[in-house]
Amino acid sequence: MEIPSEKRDPQMTLILGIGNLLMGDEGVGVHAINRLESEYRDRLPSGVRLLDGGVAGFHLLGEIEEADRLVIIDATMDGRPPGTIDRIRPRFSSDYPRTLSAHDIGLKDLLDVLYLSQKRVPDVTLYTVSVEFLPESLTTALSESVAASLHALCEKVLVEAG
Repeated sequence: MEIPSEKRDPQMTLILGIGNLLMGDEGVGVHAINRLESEYRDRLPSGVRLLDGGVAGFHLLGEIEEADRLVIIDATMDGRPPGTIDRIRPRFSSDYPRTLSAHDIGLKDLLDVLYLSQKRVPDVTLYTVSVEFLPESLTTALSESVAASLHALCEKVLVEAG
């Protein structure tokens, strides 16, 4: 759904947290969105939307297409110390790191659908948080290392959105 230009924010930024809250560190993207909403909302510039993307999926296509800028937050198992934050400006599918979620469809796949269908594609920035392992049982708790990185992650995303 295209928003008429007179009703759209001049520069709409969508901050999209991806992950499964029940899988510990894998849910760091959603934890970050919740933290931004509860503790940083008054510092977000106008034109910024926060979205809990859960485990992704095609239902996010419309939301992504409406954004001018897209800031994605997701977990990755990249072998780096847990809690390591990385900022990536992906230009090609191969630029996306391996994410952990058993997402319905990967984020790069969603963006590829927009490219291939010649739809509007936002400017993308990806923040990944390194995690070491997934829990053996369901838990909403983050590991100490990943939980300790949340403040720095939210600060970086605020600067990005500004």
